[in-house]
Amino acid sequence: MALLVLAPWAAEASWGGFPVTWYPLLVLFLGPLYGGAAVLIREAARRSGGGWPVIVLLAAAFGVVQAGLVDQSLFNPGFLDDTEFAGAAPGFAERALDYVGNHVLLSICAPIMLVEAFFRDRRPWLGNRGLAGVGVLYLLGSLLIFADDEGGRKGFLLSPAQSGLAVTVIVVLVGSALLPRWRRAPRPGAGWVPHPLLFGTLVLAVHLGLWLATGWTGVVVRVAVIVSAVVLVSVWSRRAAWAPRHVVAGWSAGLVAAAVGAAFAPAYVPTSTVLAVVSDVAVVVLAVALAAGAYRASVGEVEARGAEFR
Repeated sequence: MALLVLAPWAAEASWGGFPVTWYPLLVLFLGPLYGGAAVLIREAARRSGGGWPVIVLLAAAFGVVQAGLVDQSLFNPGFLDDTEFAGAAPGFAERALDYVGNHVLLSICAPIMLVEAFFRDRRPWLGNRGLAGVGVLYLLGSLLIFADDEGGRKGFLLSPAQSGLAVTVIVVLVGSALLPRWRRAPRPGAGWVPHPLLFGTLVLAVHLGLWLATGWTGVVVRVAVIVSAVVLVSVWSRRAAWAPRHVVAGWSAGLVAAAVGAAFAPAYVPTSTVLAVVSDVAVVVLAVALAAGAYRASVGEVEARGAEFR
């Protein structure tokens, strides 16, 4: 239940998309979509023993499914025309990084990290029936968005070429997540690893700094940052000093950065100044409280050695 609540909040409210008065509706209507996807992805990763590499790859696949096939915002240049973001729609490359990247961070990975940190449980949660039930919920949630021609796809429909591109990327990502290498337990090695708080601070600084990079310069910088982050975390996570606190600090930094950005992001819906300020403050307080609580809960936790990133 915690993941079914956290995922829609993180996906649509943590960055200021909706005021606090909308939170119950977000959980009610988007819980099956975002929460269902997060539960399914976590179950797939924990059942396979693949750990965080599998979660990240499947989260990226979900991002393409959601933005490419369900609401189709990835290919629709006019997707934001009926929102407060009208006139500020980025190009395709920026949309791909923004939309899919935010789904990876906010819709899937940050909520999974928070729930696992508080409950300290890396085992699968559901049996086959429970898994099937969540799968049905997710499909119904996706169908609800796809069928909503006004608030979902907003009158847009993919071309065959666009559909083919999206499906190809999804297949590649899911296929990569299924590779046996993620299930091999690496032998912890020696070497320096930044303190979790230093690691989190660096990640937060990078997230905030990326706000300044726009256009094609921003695309190049973001791709370079993503590649560098994957390489560094792959190296550090194979070392004995890497701990669950690093995972918590890294994903928490992204969540807090999104919450800080709420002050500069107009809401999807018209909102009074007072409610907007209250919502911006509330989202920062909630994000920081969740991050701090998760970090404290993970202190001293010794996780069984598994795949990289653990």
